Amino acid sequence: MDKQTYMSLDGIGLAQLVKEKEVSPTELVETAFERLEEVNPTLNAVIQTRKEKVLQETKDLRIDEQAFAGVPIVLKDISQAVKGERLTSGSKLFLNHIAKQDSNLVAKLRKAGFLFLGHTNTPEFGLKNITEPEVHGATRNPWNTEYSPGGSSGGSAASIASGIVPIAGASDGGGSIRIPASFTGLFGLKPTRGRTPVGPGVGRQWQGASIDFALTRSVRDSAALLDLLQTVQQEAAYQTPLYNGSYFELVKKPKKQKFRIAFTTESPVGTPVSEEARQAVFKTVKWLEEQGHEVEEKANDVDGIRLMENYYIMNCGEISGMVDSMEEALGRPITVNDMEIVAWVLTVAGKSVTASDYTRSLEEWDIAAAQMANFHQTYDLYVTPATANEAPKVGELTHTEQEIAELLKVHDLSKNEQQKLVYDMFEASLTYTPFTQLANLTGQPAMSVPVHLTKAGLPLGVQVMAPKGKEDWLLQLAAEIEQSDLWIGMKGNPMFS
Repeated sequence: MDKQTYMSLDGIGLAQLVKEKEVSPTELVETAFERLEEVNPTLNAVIQTRKEKVLQETKDLRIDEQAFAGVPIVLKDISQAVKGERLTSGSKLFLNHIAKQDSNLVAKLRKAGFLFLGHTNTPEFGLKNITEPEVHGATRNPWNTEYSPGGSSGGSAASIASGIVPIAGASDGGGSIRIPASFTGLFGLKPTRGRTPVGPGVGRQWQGASIDFALTRSVRDSAALLDLLQTVQQEAAYQTPLYNGSYFELVKKPKKQKFRIAFTTESPVGTPVSEEARQAVFKTVKWLEEQGHEVEEKANDVDGIRLMENYYIMNCGEISGMVDSMEEALGRPITVNDMEIVAWVLTVAGKSVTASDYTRSLEEWDIAAAQMANFHQTYDLYVTPATANEAPKVGELTHTEQEIAELLKVHDLSKNEQQKLVYDMFEASLTYTPFTQLANLTGQPAMSVPVHLTKAGLPLGVQVMAPKGKEDWLLQLAAEIEQSDLWIGMKGNPMFS
């Protein structure tokens, strides 16, 4: 298949060619690997491949029955397990971990006919908004390789924005779909908590803050995927009612619904917001008003700093608990030499977090959810920057040796001092991405739409949040934006020129 044609099509477009017998799944896989081998040495987006296996799997497809039969996809190297393949979570601790079975989400993707090329790069345990793990090295942004594609789904974003695949598996525990979408010109939807599969073996991820889904170039691909993946999973901790309709059909003919919309450009944690990010919001607001929506500048009532403090308590508890399990499995203590500094600080600080601390922290998530539910009684949608600036340069947010030396003093601090150290440790990265975590802790759906190109030639997204269960509102609005001059997509991306 012609590479340029391959790169120009989304997942639905490629699936249609396969169904019409205009191209074979084998040809799609070979073209995808041709592109991967061309760009991946520079980008480091995909950290392991399975070419021979996936070529063999093309023979097992049922093209007339499977919605995405023959479409190549890459998966994120954390939580998206493929039976018999490594799943490292970006960590040396899991460098030789082999998955015993497909994850529930991957099993649904396999049933739909997707072909798994391999796994994409991610920061250690998905803890950062950049993708620069020590074990696999940094992933670079296809728009400009001096910059990061963001994280933690950075390898997946770079795989799409370089034309390797039209769709990539991703997850979002604090913005890890929306952040790289903003930095690479993609569409990034985080569904409602409980909307997509978890496990097997777990009923929630990060206490429900994290969900698995995907990054796409087109709105219709995300819509079709949500039709495919939405579930009421009996063993899951969180469930949301199934959407009574088809998201894919909805975006084909978006409703002309008029929304009441609030917007803000102010950081919820008091950090700077770039003029470029403000411009992205203002021109989106102008377009929304031109479409007849009722728009008002209004921030929500959630205490953003307190929200982040409670988010970090969860991070501490989750990583510390994971390390306890690893020590039991390995039969030895885990040391600072086994992990990167961020995970180590969270592990140590997590030892001081009490059950009472953790419970009270989760209670405050629920308070924030109630505040946002009340907010949405007045406003249907909430618009903010997706990120407060364009992508950081590769290495910019990596801790220096001096910073690491200070962070290693975490053992000597009181519980409160440890929590302050954690907040300070993330402050530089949080300054880039202060807007996304709210939806993770409240459980709401949110999306990043590519609407702005900065003076440096880098994309920036705008975030839109909706009440729980209202992905249809987000998708129908995104479909309208996609057909407008607002939509940037791959325009200006040198990899697609």
